[in-house]
Amino acid sequence: MNIQSTTIQGVVHITTESVGDHRGEFSRCFCMTELSKVMGNRHVRQINHSLTKSIGAVRGMHFQHQPHAEMKLIRCVRGRVWDVTVDLRRNSSTFLKWHALELSDRNKSMIVIPEGCAHGFQVLEPDSELLYLHTADYCKQAEGGVRFDDPAIAIQWPLPITDASTRDRSHTLIKTGFQGVQIFDQREAFDRSKNDQANGLLS
Repeated sequence: MNIQSTTIQGVVHITTESVGDHRGEFSRCFCMTELSKVMGNRHVRQINHSLTKSIGAVRGMHFQHQPHAEMKLIRCVRGRVWDVTVDLRRNSSTFLKWHALELSDRNKSMIVIPEGCAHGFQVLEPDSELLYLHTADYCKQAEGGVRFDDPAIAIQWPLPITDASTRDRSHTLIKTGFQGVQIFDQREAFDRSKNDQANGLLS
């Protein structure tokens, strides 16, 4: 696995070499040992899959708030997408910057998106499928999002947007003075979560 930094602090682009013969090919999708410097003491908690049918459709931009903030590791296992990360982290040196790269079933690429960054993508080939590895469980109450067409971010999508969900269109625009998403380390996140549960703030 070849690990490369990107223009967004903490966002990592990983490419994988394939081994092939007359039967086909073999490649490694995930290796905890090789990714230990990226993942630290995080562990994969969920693996999810999405299928998006039409060219130009957009999903995003999604994230989860603390204490359910998550790192995502994302691959395209069929088709081709233009994958975007937006840095929403308070005090980050790349705050409100965005980064994009193409993920496809051919380029064997994976993007690693840390806590406090929003993720979305646009479909470049029909019936594109993504595989997501998450380091936290999905929690509806912790859902967060920013508009894919928010002028404060000004993402330059490669195609006209042909489709997006009602939810994704309904995210509020970033207001002047927005300070960013608060991110604290995992030990602190665990302690706060336990305190919130004890005080009846979380079910």
